[in-house]
Amino acid sequence: MDYKKNKWLSPEQIYQKISAFCAYQERCHSEVRTKLIQLGCYGDDLEQQITRLIEENFLNEERFANLYAQSKLRQKQWGKIKIDLHLKAKKVSEYCRKRALNELDKLEYRNTLKKILITKWQSATNHSEYDRKIKTQQYAFRKGFESELIQTIFDNLYNSDSLP
Repeated sequence: MDYKKNKWLSPEQIYQKISAFCAYQERCHSEVRTKLIQLGCYGDDLEQQITRLIEENFLNEERFANLYAQSKLRQKQWGKIKIDLHLKAKKVSEYCRKRALNELDKLEYRNTLKKILITKWQSATNHSEYDRKIKTQQYAFRKGFESELIQTIFDNLYNSDSLP
């Protein structure tokens, strides 16, 4: 990418572009830094832009982490482990990651896991019962749910004949 193409933008023009970028959807600090570099903003100017975005509430890492965690649970049915790994990849602070994961609704989280287990169990009909158990639990683990919770909920579903 040619970073020199935007060298004629004034700091105010850069701010207008980056504030629109942040207003469109929640962004993490690393995404904003990358975008500012693409706009030709470096060093102290970059830090000043980020500071201004934070002061004017366009950029809030804690808010980003909370919304990210909730949306990934609801839309992609990810567990806490996978959400945490993706937040870490986005360079979100450990404090914000932990807080976002703790704020997930526990009942919704468990119900999402139950739904995943039941759906996978139903789709693995052409396997032996042992293989169905393994495939169902491994699928939930790959979705990022904790193995102890998977085992507990699966055992409850299996022993109560809730799995068709």
